[in-house]
Amino acid sequence: MTAAKPQTIKNIPLAQIFRNPAQPREFFDPEYVAELAESITKFGLQQPITVRDISPAPADGVKVKPAYEIVMGETRWRAHDLAGMDRIKAIVLNDEGMSTIDLFKLSLSENLNRRDMTPLEEARAFQRILDEEPGATVEAVAAEFGKTKQFVTLRIKLLDLTPAVAKQVELGTIGTGAAVVIAGLSHANQQALLRKWAKGELPSENELLHFAYALREQQNQVFALIMEDMTPEQAEERRAERTARRTTLDRIERVRALLEDIAREEPMKLALSLEGEIGARLEQLDRVAKSVQDARFQLRQAKAHAEARFMALNPDATSGPVEPEQDAEEVDVEAAVTEAAEAVVAEAAANIEAQADAEADIAEDEEQTAA
Repeated sequence: MTAAKPQTIKNIPLAQIFRNPAQPREFFDPEYVAELAESITKFGLQQPITVRDISPAPADGVKVKPAYEIVMGETRWRAHDLAGMDRIKAIVLNDEGMSTIDLFKLSLSENLNRRDMTPLEEARAFQRILDEEPGATVEAVAAEFGKTKQFVTLRIKLLDLTPAVAKQVELGTIGTGAAVVIAGLSHANQQALLRKWAKGELPSENELLHFAYALREQQNQVFALIMEDMTPEQAEERRAERTARRTTLDRIERVRALLEDIAREEPMKLALSLEGEIGARLEQLDRVAKSVQDARFQLRQAKAHAEARFMALNPDATSGPVEPEQDAEEVDVEAAVTEAAEAVVAEAAANIEAQADAEADIAEDEEQTAA
């Protein structure tokens, strides 16, 4: 970056100062501008803005009105205007020998590390430097602004987002981590994913991220989805695997029925029948609950992959809005079943623990009576 030397400090009328239309920032938080305006009104401007002289050259001896373009400090300039001030202290930069991209980088350097920029603003800024500065590389850009190569690379990846997804990232309703993964999808799959998200079917950032990963994996693979395309051996292997999985899940349903029987048992009878084993049986149910939780997680991942597989191959099959719905409800039969199983385990454990307390009370009463 070419070094720039400040020339003078002036109190310049706001009316003579203009924003740089090519500056890296596009969004200015109105609440922050208002807070800054209040602070400046109370305590004054702590740091002058930086401008460059863009006054037109005099013509035929006619005096022209001075004009300046902001290089750094547009938020402070906006805050002055909001506060009703007519002048602002500014450093007038000596930009002789500086290129347009040098001025752009100077402006970027002020905003980049102050969390003022959105991820997409950063992405567009990095890409502009790579496009306009001769010999610029991702490594060089990262080093110049104190970032890692991965940071710059992932930010630039966001430029592959469709406008609809990019809008949600700018609004902060979709996080940067999920956005980077979504950017790896085809535009058709991005739109399909966004419709699913907008209907409330991916209510958390974590669910959105996992589904985006699953969809990207499915998109980047070739599937043998149709039985006719498989060899007889592959088809038989698929059928055997499916039968084994279903048999396992059917057995789990029988276990659930057994747990329900325990949950309906009277605590007193449980205490008598499990005398000396209650602690061990509670630990057993804790292990069962943990296994249910782990299996539920895997089934939810499998559900995401199954939906992602269909979506990857049929991105236009989904329909609906691309804006988030309010109070959207998710219908998930698998989740309801496993949540019910977890509830049964928890209730059984609570009943057994309560009975253990009752058994201890009875024993204490008997000891007192014997005494």
